[in-house]
Amino acid sequence: MNEKIKKHILDLSVVRMCELSPGYFEIHLISACGTIPEMHPGQFVQVRVDGSPETFLRRPISVNLLTVDHTELWLLVHAVGAGTKALACLNEGHTLNLVGPLGNGFTLPSSDEYDTHPLLVGGGVGTAPLLFLGQELSQRGIRPTFLLGGKRKSDIMQLEHFQLLGDVALTTEDGSVGERGFVTQHSIWHTDAFTQVYTCGPKPMMVNVARIAHEQKIPCEASLENMMACGLGACLCCVEDTVEGNLCVCSEGPVFDTSKLKWI
Repeated sequence: MNEKIKKHILDLSVVRMCELSPGYFEIHLISACGTIPEMHPGQFVQVRVDGSPETFLRRPISVNLLTVDHTELWLLVHAVGAGTKALACLNEGHTLNLVGPLGNGFTLPSSDEYDTHPLLVGGGVGTAPLLFLGQELSQRGIRPTFLLGGKRKSDIMQLEHFQLLGDVALTTEDGSVGERGFVTQHSIWHTDAFTQVYTCGPKPMMVNVARIAHEQKIPCEASLENMMACGLGACLCCVEDTVEGNLCVCSEGPVFDTSKLKWI
């Protein structure tokens, strides 16, 4: 787990709203102070949703990217519920209030581990934290491989950004791009040797990724997406059954070593 870093309540301004595909939005945010506080890949923010009478609680959203110079924070939102649909309606100039960074992020290799060959596996909007992770790995001189999946081509988000950071393999259930099937069925599992697996996406996908990593004796970390309310470990609605007992995903995770999860 990463060392704890200070949490902040931030008012950030929307400088760009981009609909990447129907229902998927990339939100770019800046701070009036010029820079945004330090955050780690895998951490998340709790976003206040204004203008939605149905939404009372903040919404947890993964940090999609914090630019290297800390001037922009990106969020990737899939507009499926009242809260995320309200966020999708933001315009340039709107202010977004958020609390963060929250939780523990991915474990990063040290900069001298040049022989590491990480595989980053994501499905749907679960690819969001992997972009930030890929950037951090690249900054450490490590070229990651991304394995991204979706139901169809339009579900593969931010492909051009991933391609700038590493090698990219794709799967779609309808075969519209990449190999047909699920990420767990991709041939790359049998043709490349990886030293670390990181994954985020639907739980059934992550469970199967963790099982493959276990069978191949590769360390694996997963970013869980349990339903969260407070984001601080107080309400206990996001607990996950682990070998250490029930743990709050928002405070003890969201990233866990899969050997500590009762998945395998």
